[in-house]
Amino acid sequence: MPIGPQPHGRRGTVEEPYSPLNLRLILAAFGLVVCAVLAVLLFRAGWTVPGWLLVVWAVVALGDIVVIQVRRRARDRAEGGTKDHSLFE
Repeated sequence: MPIGPQPHGRRGTVEEPYSPLNLRLILAAFGLVVCAVLAVLLFRAGWTVPGWLLVVWAVVALGDIVVIQVRRRARDRAEGGTKDHSLFE
């Protein structure tokens, strides 16, 4: 990793790094969709136990999305901004 100033167009500094909440939100949404689709496919195939495990993981991903949104709103309030709080900026 090069030592020196941050490239142009990048947000955040060494003292105040850019928050990775947007990436975490995308990954949680991807996990929710994948787990839900695979759970439906497993239920249709008759595999109920793995299907329920994926349903549990989908609920965990949904809970993670809620936590991420709460933290994004708190971050925006702390910065004094009034941003639109849609799922994906």
